[in-house]
Amino acid sequence: MPTIPPEPAPRSAREPQLRCQAAASFGTDAARYDRTRPRYPDAMVRRIVAAGPGPAVLDVGCGTGIAARQFQAAGCRVLGVDIDARMADLARRSGIEVEVAAFEAWEPAGRAFDAVIAGQTWHWLDAVAGAAKAGQVLRPGGRLAVFWNVFQLPPEVAEAFAAVCRRVLPDSPFNLQATTWQTLHGYQAVCTRTADGIREVGGFSEPEEWRFDWEWPYTREAWLDQMRTHGALTQLPSPELAEVLDAVGAAIDAMGGGFTMRYATVAVTAARTDAA
Repeated sequence: MPTIPPEPAPRSAREPQLRCQAAASFGTDAARYDRTRPRYPDAMVRRIVAAGPGPAVLDVGCGTGIAARQFQAAGCRVLGVDIDARMADLARRSGIEVEVAAFEAWEPAGRAFDAVIAGQTWHWLDAVAGAAKAGQVLRPGGRLAVFWNVFQLPPEVAEAFAAVCRRVLPDSPFNLQATTWQTLHGYQAVCTRTADGIREVGGFSEPEEWRFDWEWPYTREAWLDQMRTHGALTQLPSPELAEVLDAVGAAIDAMGGGFTMRYATVAVTAARTDAA
């Protein structure tokens, strides 16, 4: 199924700086992020919970608590870790306990967990360092499960987005146009880096990839609202952002004012096989 990654991939030599800037940009409008970003399939949540030895879950890069609330509703005790205090504050308001820190530097203080999860965030981490830290805090038999919502835009919307990016942002350090054309095969690079990091660290079972397909209807307003939360777009000056949104909105209007998005939620997961 043709899909695109949840965030655009930087193509500049300044990649580490750009990635940090983009990762830190989501909190500028935490409420919009929480309101518009898609949730995760209940079937995936249930499968992760069933595959772990207990209910204690650590949510890495928990953001506003989207995944954390779903795992909490499934009977888990969830602790979130996020680098952005603004996102963490919103998550706390919905009943999620959150500690503000970069995961690699976060201090577990002797705590152990039955699952370490990360929704829409693991690509911001170093794959090896992230897996190593997860291994330190997982109980034997505990599960690392990182996942992404990967979406397929209708061709009319994808083409409009690519065209406006070529016109308005030809020199953007982020490859915005690539977000409309990447396939699940292209997205596989993220999953491969994740799995390779797990293998390099050792102490985990062979990584598996789980996939869950689903659909969601969007009105013009709902999709443009979510677009404002996508990594590179959060950093665009207002005139350029307005032009991008106007072009995409016109394409949706021409389709009758809405469309159905096809999603694939892809998870990379492995169980801890020995003591940390």
